[in-house]
Amino acid sequence: MILQLQKSKPAPDICLMELSGKLMMGNDSRQVEWSIAEVLVAGIKKVIFDLSKLESIDSTGVGILVMCEAKLRKAGGALRIVGPAGLVNETLVMTHVDRLVQIFPTASAAAQDFTVT
Repeated sequence: MILQLQKSKPAPDICLMELSGKLMMGNDSRQVEWSIAEVLVAGIKKVIFDLSKLESIDSTGVGILVMCEAKLRKAGGALRIVGPAGLVNETLVMTHVDRLVQIFPTASAAAQDFTVT
């Protein structure tokens, strides 16, 4: 399954991006980068990636997550990840992305954390 991305706003200053399919090398993955650029232009600096429906991720996908985190941090914002499972979670732990980006069990927990910080 190719990468699907759906955006919503659980709060006025938070963008939730639900990724499903595969976050791998190829043109489909570029839409994640473009979406981050769009939300930054719109003034939103708090982003949650819901990876609960992501089937697989490769090194390019990991790189995209790290790059998105860096862009948001540079803009004064933050990235949170929700619900990675199976091989996706194992990949994030193995590559230490879990040390760079906070991982939460639910989107509401991740959104709550934004209000605390």
